[in-house]
Amino acid sequence: MIGRTSSFVPNLKVQTPEQARLAVTFCLALLLVACPWLLTLPDWIGRALIAVGLTLAGVAALVFVQSRSRLAAKTMASELLGGFIDKDATPSFVTDDAGVIHACNSAALKRFEGSESETISGTLRSVLANPSAVLLRLQTRAQQDGAASEDFVTRRGQLRLAVHEMTAGSFLWRVEDRVERPSGRASDTSPVPMISVGRTGAVLFMNEAARSLIGARVKSTERLFTSLPVMPGRINTIMTKTGAVEVLVSEHCHGQGRSELYFLKADVEDSGPHTGFETLPVPLLKVRPSGEVMAINRMALRLLGAEKAEGVHLGQLMEGLGRPMNDWLQETAKGLAPHKSEFLRVSREDKEVFVQVTLTRVIEEGETLLMAVLNDATELKTLEAQFVQSQKMQAIGQLAGGVAHDFNNLLTAISGHCDLLLLRHDQGDQDYGDLIQIHENANRAAALVSQLLAFSRKQTLQPEVLDVRETLSDLTHLLNRLVGERVSLTLSHDPVMRSIRADKRQLEQVLMNLVVNARDAMPSGGEIRVETEVISLDAPLERNRAVVPPGEWVTIQVSDEGSGIAPDKLQKVFEPFYTTKRTGEGTGLGLSTAYGIIKQTGGFIFVDSKVNVGTKFTLYFPVYRSDGAEEAEAVAEVAPKPKLAAQHGDGVILLVEDEAPVRAFASRALRMRGYTVLEADSAEEALHTLEDPNLSVDVFVTDVIMPGMDGPSWVREALKERPGTKVVFVSGYSEGAFGDAEPEVPNSVFLAKPFSLSQLTETVQLQLQD
Repeated sequence: MIGRTSSFVPNLKVQTPEQARLAVTFCLALLLVACPWLLTLPDWIGRALIAVGLTLAGVAALVFVQSRSRLAAKTMASELLGGFIDKDATPSFVTDDAGVIHACNSAALKRFEGSESETISGTLRSVLANPSAVLLRLQTRAQQDGAASEDFVTRRGQLRLAVHEMTAGSFLWRVEDRVERPSGRASDTSPVPMISVGRTGAVLFMNEAARSLIGARVKSTERLFTSLPVMPGRINTIMTKTGAVEVLVSEHCHGQGRSELYFLKADVEDSGPHTGFETLPVPLLKVRPSGEVMAINRMALRLLGAEKAEGVHLGQLMEGLGRPMNDWLQETAKGLAPHKSEFLRVSREDKEVFVQVTLTRVIEEGETLLMAVLNDATELKTLEAQFVQSQKMQAIGQLAGGVAHDFNNLLTAISGHCDLLLLRHDQGDQDYGDLIQIHENANRAAALVSQLLAFSRKQTLQPEVLDVRETLSDLTHLLNRLVGERVSLTLSHDPVMRSIRADKRQLEQVLMNLVVNARDAMPSGGEIRVETEVISLDAPLERNRAVVPPGEWVTIQVSDEGSGIAPDKLQKVFEPFYTTKRTGEGTGLGLSTAYGIIKQTGGFIFVDSKVNVGTKFTLYFPVYRSDGAEEAEAVAEVAPKPKLAAQHGDGVILLVEDEAPVRAFASRALRMRGYTVLEADSAEEALHTLEDPNLSVDVFVTDVIMPGMDGPSWVREALKERPGTKVVFVSGYSEGAFGDAEPEVPNSVFLAKPFSLSQLTETVQLQLQD
């Protein structure tokens, strides 16, 4: 029992040490007096009585030891109260490990007046629904860490229960009322209706203004709002005793899933001055329909990054509406605005901040004003911008891939017919030089198209197992020539390097692009560092919306000491045709090409930069792992194939190509080598040709992407009747155009456009020889 008269609580149901000593003395005296009489009794009775006496003496001794222990605990508790907690304003208790209260201070007596319990669990039952579980959890943590605490929301408000382990198995408990609890006097007397909501939607607290507005005590948001979830910053409908009422809801979140909801009635008449406006935990502005800011509270000033805003026009604080600010304010004041909530950008220079501004019309002393509630929408707008950026990059990639495909068809026809003309002209012919120019420029155009395909990640890669050190060593001479005399190039390698699997030619292109960009960023000279390292990630690495999975990675870092890239431009560097260089100095395809190559290889590329400090690009490549068979296959891929001598062929070729110029060149090239060529401009025509059972075809040469049925589909259909036929697929896209979901076509090879006359005939010849 917690009493009134003393801070010390002697709730111990044991004898005092004096009583224990008296009991032991009585038992011993009884044995001594009874001994002569026991001699006259039978032996078994005497022995039994002696055993009983000794047992009672042992019990009395045990009670005596326990009493001494309890007395020591009580003495220590009394000393603690006298020297530490007795004058503490926070209710405090001293208990043993069983939860029995040994002492409490005056604040505890006052706070828990009328609580009748010997234990801390029973005492706290008036404020906690299930104190036993809470106390056990906290005491266990205190035994491990020395102390523990936890916050709770109760009917009276928010409290913190803390426990400290002391000597001799005792514990000091403190029950602290939180100052910021929503049920404080300031919140309860606030003119703004406010409710405190728990994680499950239970209403934990309602201030007087909320009870007056709603007309009754509600237990959950489900019974209060007509529709869930609650939409902060917007008009919501709540059910009150007088019917449905529209209110503007502002949310102030706390930890552990708790939040406070503030209500502002829409179109409030004669609302009067807003007392406590400055201290409300919601960013608020009071604005005239003309846009002049009449009042602003502290949270709004902090969000806007301003020292004061009274008398300033709202348009000077925010921008990005897309129409005159006054029009929106006037329409809202007249009740004509279709949208009372808008997303605007705050006019501040230190950082980019977006806010959702919700206007509510109020009447003060007969004057129509607007109450603006601000919600920080920076994270939302950032995610939206990232999504738009990814959609834009995807659309540009699709466009680049489509353009590259069409250009490859044109270049195949141009370079192919040029090859046919060169066969009829020798070096002494006056037209020979013009034909060589056409051929070389067609190859340059093919390289540009390859960059577009690299960005769209639809190029044809020829991956091989690479040692990054050897690749950089082979490239060092060329890189030194590229950087010039003013810039020094330094290479640093991890002594334990691992292999990667990538297209060597494309990797060299990426490194050259990065080194050239670093050189251009240092017109006065400097140092470019290229460093390689093997790293192991135990957890996923999240950067710039990308997640690098755990595992071993080979990293290549290219850093410079140049002018750096401004933060607002840094996120655009991988966009195609975007360049920070002057007009005529860059195409804007270098970094976008590098990005596409790295992503298609299965890696990642990140950039870090500081203005006037320098820029660092970091490339991540997965470490290549394989067994012996795969390594042998990889070596075979790297080994150069013997060049076939041009010779006349013997076989029947079915050529399927929807582009007439490409089909004309390919058919002439194959016929010149002695092949019999059957032409079809669509898959359907090809299948119709193959309906002749007497027709023998050795090789199908077909485009992949065609109107109607595509190349792989008609080939699979044809192979059902002609299973041994060899296949050559040609396409302006990469082999990825086949689709991962489709089964692989047997006895098939791929030839990327644009291809030359010799490449086409050699590929067909190899298929016939296999």
